[in-house]
Amino acid sequence: MTASLQLPLQMLTGLLLFLCVGPWAEGGKVLVVPMEGSHWLSMQKAVKELHARGHQIVVLGPEVTVHIKREDFFTLKTYATPYTQDEYEQLLFGHANLIFEKGHLIIRYLNSVALLKNASLFFEKACVALLYNKDLIASLNASAFDLVLTDPVYPCGAVLAQYLSVPAVFYLLTIPCNLDYEATQCPNPSSYIPTLFTRNSDHMTFLQRVKNMIYPMIVKYTCDAIYSPYARLASELFRREVLLVDIFSYASMWLFRGDFVLNYPRPIMPNMVFIGGMNCVSRKPLLQVCIGAFTNQCAGRNTFCC
Repeated sequence: MTASLQLPLQMLTGLLLFLCVGPWAEGGKVLVVPMEGSHWLSMQKAVKELHARGHQIVVLGPEVTVHIKREDFFTLKTYATPYTQDEYEQLLFGHANLIFEKGHLIIRYLNSVALLKNASLFFEKACVALLYNKDLIASLNASAFDLVLTDPVYPCGAVLAQYLSVPAVFYLLTIPCNLDYEATQCPNPSSYIPTLFTRNSDHMTFLQRVKNMIYPMIVKYTCDAIYSPYARLASELFRREVLLVDIFSYASMWLFRGDFVLNYPRPIMPNMVFIGGMNCVSRKPLLQVCIGAFTNQCAGRNTFCC
C-alpha cells in the first residue's frame, strides 16, 4: 500500500517542478526607478535582460532628463518636475571644471559639497513631485508590481517601494558613508576594509587604519546633507519617524556591480550579491588582425598592440 502511494507522490512532485520551469511560466511585473547618468546606462543592460526573460518592465523617470529615454524593451512612465531642461543640464554640465580643480584640498572639498547639495536639491524636488502625484501613485498601485528595481544612490526609489508595499531590489556600485553596511547590519572592520576615497589598500599601516576610521566621520556631514531630506520626506508620507537607515534596510536584495577581483574582499550578508562589473558601453570585439598582432608580436610583453 505504501509503495503504491509513493509513485504517485513522486510523479506529482515532478509535475509541479515541471510546471514551475515550463516555458509558459508567467513573467513578473517590474517597476524600475533609475538614477540619471552612468547609473542608468549600466542598469539598462540588466533591464533589457529582464525583458528578454519574459518580464514586464515599466521604467519611471522624470520628464526632464538626459539619458532616460524610451526603448522598445520597456514602457516609460514620466512625471513632471519643478525645473526646466536648461536648468537641469546646467546642473549636470556647468561645473565639470571642478574635476580638474587644483586648489587647496579644503577649498575643493567645500566646492564639491556645495555642488552635491545643489544637485541633491534638484533630485529631492523630483522625488517630491513623484511621491505627491496622486494620479500616478494610484496608477502604480493598480498595476500590482512584483518588485521595484532601483539604484539606492537615488533613495526615492526605495521610498516609493516602501510606499507601495512592494519588495525592493537595489542595483548599485556603492553607497557613500558605509550606509550599505549599516542598512544590512553587515560587519565592517576598519582594520582591513579600505574606506571609499581614502586610497588605502587592504594592507594598511597603523596611521592608515586611523585615517580609515576617521574619514567616514568627516564625510558623514556630506551624506547627511544629501540624504537626510529623504528621511524627512518618508516620515511625512508614513506619518511616523523614518531614519535614513530604515529607508535603505527595506531592500530585499542588494546587487553590487563589483566583485572580489576588482574590489577588496569584505564580509557580506545573505542578501548581498556581487554580480561583477557592468559597463555603461558594450565593448566591440577585437578585429582579427588585432588579435593576430597581439598573439604573434606581443606575447610576453606588458603592452598593447592595438
